[in-house]
Amino acid sequence: MGYDSPLCDTGHVSEQTPDETRPAADDAACLPEPILPEPVRQRVVTLAAAALTGLPSDELPVPLRRVAKFAPNRRARLAGTAIATQLAGDPVFRQRVAGKILEDAGDLGAAVLDGACPAAADPVEVAALAYLARPAGWLDLVGSAGEVVKAEAESAAVTELLRDAEQRVARAEHDRAVARVEADKLRDELARLREEAAGLREENRVLGRGLREAQSREKRASELVATEKGRLNRALSDHDAEMRRLRARLAEAEASAGASRQSAKEARQVDDARLWLLLETIGQAAVGLRRELALEPSSLLPADLIAAENGGRPGAEVGAARALDADDPARLDQLLALPKAHLIVDGYNVTKTGFPEIPLEQQRNRLVGGLGGLAAQTRAEITAVFDGAERVVGLPPAPRGVRVLFSHKGETADELIRRLVRAEPAGRPIIVISSDREVADGVRRHGAYPLSSSTLLRRLGRV
Repeated sequence: MGYDSPLCDTGHVSEQTPDETRPAADDAACLPEPILPEPVRQRVVTLAAAALTGLPSDELPVPLRRVAKFAPNRRARLAGTAIATQLAGDPVFRQRVAGKILEDAGDLGAAVLDGACPAAADPVEVAALAYLARPAGWLDLVGSAGEVVKAEAESAAVTELLRDAEQRVARAEHDRAVARVEADKLRDELARLREEAAGLREENRVLGRGLREAQSREKRASELVATEKGRLNRALSDHDAEMRRLRARLAEAEASAGASRQSAKEARQVDDARLWLLLETIGQAAVGLRRELALEPSSLLPADLIAAENGGRPGAEVGAARALDADDPARLDQLLALPKAHLIVDGYNVTKTGFPEIPLEQQRNRLVGGLGGLAAQTRAEITAVFDGAERVVGLPPAPRGVRVLFSHKGETADELIRRLVRAEPAGRPIIVISSDREVADGVRRHGAYPLSSSTLLRRLGRV
């Protein structure tokens, strides 16, 4: 579309008269206002906002005079809609703005006036200049710019979709890798839980077997008690009858000596029966006690000892069992293999025997860590006792199966160990590790098995 102030190719105002340009302007005015692509519209507003600076205020439309004093960027941001409205509805204002903009555009403005679109020019810039200058074919230039902008937008959208697809693929690969790692972790955890379940099942079988044996012993003991009660009742009845007979015989003694001797003979027979019954009961009790203690016949005879002292025949010791030293770890393993064994360790007595050169805290950590491995192997209850709870701060958590105790103020670890031993029920296997002779003698009196500190240290060396 033309305008009242025609421009030449060099950017200067031409000498054409208004009568010469009016027909073109009138024809352009008849054309409908095109819908500009958003980038073209924004560029038109930006160019017009910058061109307002050089226009006199009396040549500006009234709605734009208030924002003419603003900076171009702020002017375009705050009055963009008003500027676009004035450009579309006021041809004179548009021609004034176009004249300044084309003058600043130089060769590109001259090319747009000629209706040409340089191949290297920005299509958005060309469309904006064509919209303002409105030379012949300006609608085609605006339409071409719109198609280019649309193609660029579609290309950008395709690029964005490709980038988004690549990111989703990368995230999917990452999620698959994370899922594989999590699956491996879950498989390891499942294997650990299965192993732990197997251990618990084995422990349950051992406990069930022990419970059945205890119930069987209880049943035999109940039967023995019932038998003993019956025997005592019968004995009491016999005693009462005997007392009555004795009184009768005492009353009849003066009358018949023969009857008295017969009564005495009968009394001796009853006493013999009672003695036999008592001996039979003691014998059965001895058999039950030997079965309870699981005593097996010994293959060692006194004559074998004499033969060994005198040399004996060669090879006589081949079948003999290996003797265990006092500090042999095999003896500790045998004791820990007993059902429900409880190992009590005199902590500092062991650490100061095995590794006294390191600080006390490191001694405790090293011993407790080794006891954790021993607990995992044997599944025995383990308690480590140390002196002085008030001097220990910030202890690390104990391993599974290991209990760590400290003596209170005014109490020694030896006294705490003796209290632990006394608290256990009679018959439970209790092993106490301490090289202290007083501790060993004290716990032995309560039925515990004392072993030296070197025994535990040698055993921990195999963990």
